[in-house]
Parts: sequence; C-alpha cells; structure tokens
Amino acid sequence: MTSQKSRQVESKRRRVVAEHIQRGTDRTELRDDALQRSFLDHLLYSQGKLPETAHPRDLYMAAAATVRDRLVRGWMNTRQAWFQEDPKRVYYLSLEFLMGRALGNNLLALGIHDSVQRTLAEVGLDLSDILEQEPDAGLGNGGLGRLAACYLDSMATLGLAGMGYGIRYEFGIFDQLIRDGWQVERPEQWLSLGYPWELAHPEYRVRVRFYGRCVDRVDERGRYHVEWVDTQNVVGTPYDTPIVGFRNGTVNTLRLWQARATHEFDLAVFNEGDYVRAVQEKAVSETISKVLYPNDASPEGRELRLKQQYFFVACSLHDIVRRYLRNHQGFAQFPEKVAVQLNDTHPAIAIPELMRLLVDRHDMEWDEAWDITYRTFAYTNHTLLSEALETWTVELVERLLPRHMQIIREIDRRFMRLLDGTKFDTPDHRRRMSIISNGGEPRVRMAHLATVGAHKVNGVAELHTELIKKDLFPDFNALWPDKIVNRTNGVTPRRWLLMANPELSALINEVVGDGWALDLTRLRGLERVADDPQFRARFREVKLGRKRELATRIQRETGVLLDPATMFDVQVKRIHEYKRQLLNIMHAVSLYQAIKSGKAQHRAPRSVIIGGKAAPGYRMAKLIIKLANTVASVVNGDPETRDRLKVVFVPNYRVSLAERIFPGSDLSEQISTAGKEASGTGNMKFALNGALTIGTLDGANIEIREEVGPENFFLFGLTASEVTAQKRAGYQPWKHYEADWRLRAVIDAIAGGAFSPTEPALFRPLIESLMGRDEYMLMADFASYLEAQERVDQVWRDPEAWTRMAILNVARMGKFSSDRAIREYAEGIWDAKPVKVAG
Repeated sequence: MTSQKSRQVESKRRRVVAEHIQRGTDRTELRDDALQRSFLDHLLYSQGKLPETAHPRDLYMAAAATVRDRLVRGWMNTRQAWFQEDPKRVYYLSLEFLMGRALGNNLLALGIHDSVQRTLAEVGLDLSDILEQEPDAGLGNGGLGRLAACYLDSMATLGLAGMGYGIRYEFGIFDQLIRDGWQVERPEQWLSLGYPWELAHPEYRVRVRFYGRCVDRVDERGRYHVEWVDTQNVVGTPYDTPIVGFRNGTVNTLRLWQARATHEFDLAVFNEGDYVRAVQEKAVSETISKVLYPNDASPEGRELRLKQQYFFVACSLHDIVRRYLRNHQGFAQFPEKVAVQLNDTHPAIAIPELMRLLVDRHDMEWDEAWDITYRTFAYTNHTLLSEALETWTVELVERLLPRHMQIIREIDRRFMRLLDGTKFDTPDHRRRMSIISNGGEPRVRMAHLATVGAHKVNGVAELHTELIKKDLFPDFNALWPDKIVNRTNGVTPRRWLLMANPELSALINEVVGDGWALDLTRLRGLERVADDPQFRARFREVKLGRKRELATRIQRETGVLLDPATMFDVQVKRIHEYKRQLLNIMHAVSLYQAIKSGKAQHRAPRSVIIGGKAAPGYRMAKLIIKLANTVASVVNGDPETRDRLKVVFVPNYRVSLAERIFPGSDLSEQISTAGKEASGTGNMKFALNGALTIGTLDGANIEIREEVGPENFFLFGLTASEVTAQKRAGYQPWKHYEADWRLRAVIDAIAGGAFSPTEPALFRPLIESLMGRDEYMLMADFASYLEAQERVDQVWRDPEAWTRMAILNVARMGKFSSDRAIREYAEGIWDAKPVKVAG
C-alpha cells in the first residue's frame, strides 16, 4: 500500500471512529438518570451483584466503572486532538507517582460529584461510604511522588500534551503499623482486589535487556558499531491510567510498566520434576516491579534498584521513540516534538539510553545524537543531601548495563575534552566535575550525568536553586551560567482545597467566586473580609468542623481522643533526621515538664499530632517514631497534664489521610534545618487550608513567608548561611546543653529513661547524636524554637487575631499552585503549548 493511500485509509478510519464515539454519547451522558442506569448496569453486569447483596467493594467498582465510561470519550478525543495538531509532547519520568484515590478526584474534575451523590442516594447508598472503599494507589514514598501527581493534574488541566511514565509496583510504599511504639512494615497490597482505572496495553510491550557483553564490529561501509549481545531479557507491559483535566475535556495518561518474564514457564524443566526452576525466570523477572524502593543495604538490593530504574526508562524511551516515528520521518524534529523531564536522578540513565537508541539502533553519528539528546532532556534536582545524590559503582553499571557504561565513559571523555584550555582545565576542576569519580572505588555520579546531559537543570525553591548554584554545582554553574534555573514547587488546588475541604471552598466561593480552582491568585479577594468579624466567625466554624472530623479519625486509628477546642499542632511528612521531628518531640517534652512544674499556667491546651513513615532500613528514624510514641504514652496517661497536652503519632500517613489532616490543622510544623529541605509541598497544603506556619528559613518556607507576610508566619532558627558558618567554626552542641536549663532538662529526661523506664538506654543513640555531632543543629535551634512556640501560644489565645492571620494565609497562597509551576516549565524549559480538546 502506498504511503498516500495508507494515510487516506488512516484518515477515514479515524473519522469513522470519531463519529462512532460522538454517536455513543448517550451511553455516557451526565444526566442523573443516565448515571444511575450506568451504575446499576455495572453493578449487575460487571460485578454480578444486586444492590441488596453487593459488598461495599462491589459498589465502589461499579461507581468507578460508571465514571471511567464517561472519561474514556475525553481520553479518545484527547488522543485525536494530539494526532491532528502534532504538538510538542511532554514526558514526565518519575520513579514515584503518589496519586491517592481517583474516584472523588475524577468526579470533581468531570463536574458530576453532586449528580452521582444524588443518584446513589436514590437507591439508598452514601457516596462518602463508597469513596472510602478505594485504596490509595501506592506508587510513591512522599513529596517527590505527590509533586509528580500534582504536576500531571496541572498538565491535563492546562491542556498540555503531557504523559507520565513510571513503574506499576505490585507492592507500593508499605502499610505502617505501630506495635509497642515501633514501626512495623506490612506489604501494601493496593492491587489485590483490582484497580478499575487502568487499562492494560500488552500490544505495546517492550523487551528490556540486562547483563551480556558488547561486541565491536565494522560494517561494509567502514563504520564502527557496537552490538550488545548475550543479554538476559525482561518484558515490560504498559498499564494506562487516565489523568483528567479540570472540566476542560482533556484526559492525559499515566503509563506504568510491569515487568514480565520473556518465557513464563519452562515445560521441559517442569516435566523433569524441577518445579521451582521451571518458574524461576518468571519470579526473577517480575521482582523488578514487585516493590517500591527495595532495601539497598545489600549488593542485591542496590542491583535491583538500578534494574528498576533502567527497566522503566528503557520501556518509556522505546515508547516515546515509537510514538514519534509514527508521525515523523527521521529524528531532525525530535527535540522540537519531544520534551523529557527527569524527576530527580532516578531516571538519569535515560540519557545514555537515548544515545544508545540513536547511535546503535538508528545508525546516527555521535555528535548529532548528542545534540538531540541534550536538547530533549531537562532535569529537576530535589535534594542537597550528599547521601541522597545517587551514585552507582562502575562495576555494577558495567556488569548490569555494559553498553551504557561504554556510553557514559564516552560522554565523560568528551565532557572533559570540553574543559581543555578553559579555566576549568585543572586537576581539581576535573576531579569535581567528572561524571565518573576517580578516587577510591570508581562511581558513576548520576546528578553529574543529568547535569551534563540536560539543557536545563532546575531547583524547586528559590533558596534551593541558589544552593545548587553556590554549594552543590558551583563549577557547572560557572561553566553554564544559564543552565540552572528555579521552578518553585506548587500543589493542585483541586485536590488539596476544593476536594479536601469542601466547606472552606464553599465559604471562599461566596467571597471570590469559584474561578480560584483554575486561578489560585483569585484567593487574594479574601483579604477584604479578613477584618470582618462575621466572616472570621464562619471561618472558625468551618475549621472546628474539620477538626472534629480529624479527631474522630484519629481516635478510630489510635484510640487517643483529642479535644477539637485545643490547638492542633501538626507535623506530617517522611521521618528523617533533617526534617527534625525530634525537635518537635523535644518541645512536647519541655511543655510537659513546664506543665508538671506549674510554670505553664498561661499556656493554651495543645494537641501535638505527628505522622510519617521511616524507611525500613533507617534505624534512627525508627527510633524517633518510638520516642514519639513513648512520650505520647507518658503524657496522655498523666492525669495532671492530659487535659492540657496530648501527643499522638498517627500511623500509616498517606494521601487519603492527608486530605483529612490538612483541613483540620491549626499549626503547621515546617522545622527542617535551614538549607536541607529542597522545597516541601506539605507547607503549601497546610497554609492553603488555613493553618499558620512555624518554620525555619528553608525550602519554600522562605517564599511562603514572603507571600503571606512575615507578621503571619512564626519564624525561628538559624539561616542556611549561619548553619554553614557555625559548622566551619567548629560547632559544639554540648555548649547549648550547658547554657540552657530547659534543653538540659529535656535531654536528661530522655537520656535518663523517663519515657522508657524499663529500657533506660533505649534512646541513647539519639542523645549521643545530639550531644556529639548534632548534624542537623537541633541543639542550636532549640531556644529559638521554644520562643517561637511561645509566640504561637500568645496569638492562639486571641482567636480573632489568629483567625485573621489564617485567612490571610489562605488569601496569599496563589503563587503556590502547581498550575503556575507547570506554566513556568512549559514556557521556560519545555517550549510546549496547550492543545484544545473538543468536548
């Protein structure tokens, strides 16, 4: 068939399909009766149940199928629009996507939440009960994954031709149980009962190769080639989940890859009686997509992590190239039609992988391939912590991905040659800048690889970006002064205010209208009612209602009853020493001691709420969780203090729980050591829901404080430059212990077993860390933190002043929408423009 005739056939086919979809709109109408009919049909024909015999899970599956029917048409229309317009497509590569629950979010995006609620009520069902049946999609660990989910939401809402790529983990981030105060991990089986939002596409499966060896050859034209042979192969199968734009007809895609063996079963071996070896290849292959972040304390764990990263990168780039070549001849337009964003260093192996595809598979010369690769990739850095900057031993990369190690060496060789004759042509510069470290055991520095191979590198808050330029990559910034740019993070206001806090959203609508969900800067209109006593009273009423709901949830999950009239002082995030949950606990101990000694009669009753997961192999973080729980046990069990102070550790922090916590919080603890937190997004969600912040000048706290006003932010602690200066001068934490009796009392109580009487030495590692190196400067910031907490208490005892500050926090959060962030990426990094999709 000629190419012209082929195009004619393709055009006719698409027209027929489009007409069919349009004629079928009656099946997916949004009227109440159509929704009800669809729900009952799915309950009967998809689940095989009647309403009176259906399990709650059946009701959820039927409701999800009903909603999915209505977004599939938008999904198809979106693909048609992309095919016709051929826009630049943005591919977001991330090892994490912490999506949360989909049903409620999709109801909101389609504008049918109230309709579905009414139609279900007519058959005696409660939508809120059905929503609770959905498990959180466990595809992320924390801020990195939640940010990726917000960005996919914003790409769809802004109409960008965007697509996410990741791994379909069978077991995502673990479920956290608390037993005797300790964290216990249990597999999170989020897929065990099926996931109604995804569609498998085995027709697009990809073969991924590992191990093997490289063979050089010269073709008949005298051109040099490398062949990667004798490999062990795995198959990646894609599963697509729709990402619905907010009431604009756009439905983008999150494509997740699941690992499968190339041969499921060896019948010959089975017939010989070796049943284990018959399925061995299947078991080994499928381990790749089995669990999020396998423990990398062992060589096997590290190898599996690198396997995961290459697996999803190889699948994704194969898919991207396949899609591009479907509509284009050759690669001349590739960087004009494709933008690939690397979310941290986990997907950085994509740079040598694209080079391999272009050079080895498509016979391209190195310089041309490098120009295409360089202009295609951009890299987001998310950390300044040296231990979080990924490196892999050369030995591991060479064994697992021999061809990629060759390419990385060549990238590094040519980069070093670029420095010849410049001011960077010194041994020190070359040692610091080389992609492959050359001291001790050689390692591939993935952040260096991403920085060399991307045309833009961005930080995620103004301070973070400046520290990348000044401290992390000063040589690269001097070499390429325009490469490192800032893109301050943002969160989607649809999930984190409109859905999470419908009562506050309704109150906001009365003042500024409902357009703020698409333009968060409209919240500024709330400033005019911040001094209105009637509005403040209604604002407090909404907050109290959400606190009651949160208290009920906490009592159900922990058995601890909190009084909603007390201040809800909240810190929820991944447990890490630099995030300083320990400092928060130390304040709770100090407050407890003050109440016991009669020195806190003026202090307002407070409920300290802490939540978050520790990495399974992170001993100190687990010990912090244990301390939080032992302090809670003592404080809550003391009749002298339990009406004045409660402490609770809320287990299994996750997106669906966060949607309850943020609206019910009064005080947001953002207390990381200055210069350690890249940005944070929880700080934005708290403030957006009317919580005031106590925090350091770290990450996005700085910009939040600038926006809401210093007078509406409780600041404490050393600045990033002061932290650095103290460490250079020889920081001695024990001097703070000697100088401050309050700090001494707290340290002595924990060290002396006041909270662990049966194991007095239990928390010795924490105390030794504080009194020894105190890497994260808790001792230095303790006095300032207590003073800030006293200011918090003072304002809390004036409800009118507190409420005014809370309203102004909500009003001035417009900058921190993920829509703003994605517009900045689209305009300044991706050069991508929206595509209008027919409704």
